[in-house]
Amino acid sequence: MKASIYLLSLTASALGVSLGTFYEYGDGQRVLPGPLDEVILNGQTFDASPAARSGFSLDLAEKRLVQMEGKAPVWMTELEKIEAKANGIQFFDITDTPALGFRAKAERSWTYPMPTAYTQVTSVIKSLTTEGPRALLEKFTSFRTRRTSSSYYAWAEGQQSQKWLLSQIQRITADAASPELQELITIKEFSHPWGQHTIIARINGSSPVEDGIVVIGAHQDSTNMWPFLPAPGADDDGSGTVTILESYRGLLAAGFTPKRSIEFHWYSAEEGGLLGSQAVAKSYEIEGIEVYAMSQFDMTAWVKAGTQEEIGVITDYVDHPLTEFNKELIDAYLSLPYVETKCGYACSDHASWRKAGYPSIFTIESSFGHANHANIHSSRDRIDVSPEFSFDHMLEFSKLAVAFAIELAGWETA
Repeated sequence: MKASIYLLSLTASALGVSLGTFYEYGDGQRVLPGPLDEVILNGQTFDASPAARSGFSLDLAEKRLVQMEGKAPVWMTELEKIEAKANGIQFFDITDTPALGFRAKAERSWTYPMPTAYTQVTSVIKSLTTEGPRALLEKFTSFRTRRTSSSYYAWAEGQQSQKWLLSQIQRITADAASPELQELITIKEFSHPWGQHTIIARINGSSPVEDGIVVIGAHQDSTNMWPFLPAPGADDDGSGTVTILESYRGLLAAGFTPKRSIEFHWYSAEEGGLLGSQAVAKSYEIEGIEVYAMSQFDMTAWVKAGTQEEIGVITDYVDHPLTEFNKELIDAYLSLPYVETKCGYACSDHASWRKAGYPSIFTIESSFGHANHANIHSSRDRIDVSPEFSFDHMLEFSKLAVAFAIELAGWETA
């Protein structure tokens, strides 16, 4: 049975009628006429009055073009998107990228080697720590929200958190990379009209462009089920954000000079329908940039009490040869076993790359059923909410990202 969702006191019952064409309502779901004062999502009542939304730039009536699994694209309001997300419906917001995926018809087939760079990988992963990620995440989660709007309006704290993250990537690059290595590195903001930009840190390699690039990603934004409320986003996806940043730091400190160019991406607006990653993937598609492999890290911190600590390997809507290679990396370099699991359609930013025809994978904190569903998308998604939030667990994912980088990008030796 689907979770009950009530949208109370809306301006018209048409909202419920239109959204009902996209999925079946559960028992008791309804939309009542009247002014927008109150919204009830999953049994929780939220103040939706203009006063409660003061200071936030989000037009709940704005129409967006949304793609859900197995259905033609449909126009939905921002409020309908919020309802769909609260009801567990995953989607692409394709308003700005309706043609993403035309390249997929000419998808290039890649092969992946057995892990062989044991000495190089282990030398780097031994240098990784939990101290840096903890300090970074404490600050990152202090922003009231890292939410962005899919409309052409900026949320001040979403912009501020992105600028702070950019400053930390720049600081770590300056501190960890030698002057010679810094000459190979570019850090840029991939601009979005909503004001919170995707950040891309690239280490240029020596291989020709047709060999493709390696991409490691996480999303920097956060959300609350009712987006006007605090959203610290410690696990979703502050954990992935600092996980790959620690990997980046470790590689720079070790003097990593790749053969294939490698990029670290921190995407904007994942929570609004994979907006940031779609924009980046579309740009690469248009420019004809080859991507050899893309790996997404979204939620890496939670170890549910009473369960075996493990690494969740997503097996649906991913590239299967690259997923098999990822399993080999876990076996070779991590101290934990993996478990195969599924997360569904458009569940994180790897899906944007897959839609564009690029090989992409997703690794998560556990089996999907044991993940941190009780706290994400709420004000409870904090570091201190439970001992189940584990920086040691996150460290295993930093190791995995390092292995992914070295094994697939290669290490140029003198």
